[in-house]
Amino acid sequence: MPVHPDPTRPDSGAALFSTWDVGTPERQRAAVEAIAATWEKRPWPTPELLSYSVYAGTDGRTLLHYSQWTSQEAYDAFVRDHRQERNDEIDAAVPGIERVELLRTRLYRSFPPEPEGERPEPGCVVIVDVTFEGPDEERQRAWVDAVGEAIATDAGLPSGGISGHFHLGLDGTRVVNYAEWESEQAHIDALKAPGEGIGTTTPQWQRVQNFPGMVRSDVRRYHLRFAGARPLESAGSPVR
Repeated sequence: MPVHPDPTRPDSGAALFSTWDVGTPERQRAAVEAIAATWEKRPWPTPELLSYSVYAGTDGRTLLHYSQWTSQEAYDAFVRDHRQERNDEIDAAVPGIERVELLRTRLYRSFPPEPEGERPEPGCVVIVDVTFEGPDEERQRAWVDAVGEAIATDAGLPSGGISGHFHLGLDGTRVVNYAEWESEQAHIDALKAPGEGIGTTTPQWQRVQNFPGMVRSDVRRYHLRFAGARPLESAGSPVR
């Protein structure tokens, strides 16, 4: 089974979220197989790529790619030197993939900040994508800080929640929460729980939900289907 990446790893200077739409569950499975075959037959492209993970959306049509890099410049070098040959092979196996969006981010805060004991392996990843009306890094940070205050008033994450990792979009308009859950059902149950689920009716949560300048919040659930990490022998290689 693939192992989930650690969003808090200290050597990660950039996190990339890319969304593909492949149309059907059958094409979703075929695309994951093509991705795995394409990556596994080639050497790890660069030591500056720390991890690369692919998730299948529970909608049966989308794929999420989450990659961690030493820097944004390292990703740009990969695009120039390595990405096209991989995409060409995947497209040959599954024609007609729609590459919906690439979002460049960096991790800002995680809740809880330092999990106790061994880090549990999530059963589901929930992506909460928040959009604001215009670029404002101070507002991005303020909204995430408000979420932290709201979580504190609830004495922690809801039942089944493992962690939330809040990434700031470099364009200044987005915040992406990469949230780890014990299972898909745990997240569904938390959304339904009256008065004690996600975002209860405390003043702190009301502030989060009605934050000035927030345009929308989209929520999608995913299951990990492929994961790769930088080989240990590359860890000591110099980075650009």
